[in-house]
Amino acid sequence: MEIPDNKRFFRIGEVSRIIGVRPYVLRYWETEFPTLRPKRADSRQRIYKKEDIETIIEIKKLLYEEKLTIEGVRRRLKAPKKVSPIPPDNFLKEVKEELEQILKMLE
Repeated sequence: MEIPDNKRFFRIGEVSRIIGVRPYVLRYWETEFPTLRPKRADSRQRIYKKEDIETIIEIKKLLYEEKLTIEGVRRRLKAPKKVSPIPPDNFLKEVKEELEQILKMLE
């Protein structure tokens, strides 16, 4: 699934083709996931942004690959994103190297 870079907004048919699910699935997901709320054009047609498509990709992955329920996906989307900490060994090694470089510059 690749989101075209040359566009800012997408209609539901385009998103359906990009993601690989039918438009009715996208409309259903809108009712189930509060984070997924595409804007409406003057013609009342749904207009999705790239952020919406990224959310849809995440929803599809959680539902189809990780086999979570709708409620499980809701909880996962609400949970703060975990940032993996830098392993202490690498972090300390990098700090030590930087300090040694500073000492050499000061000599």
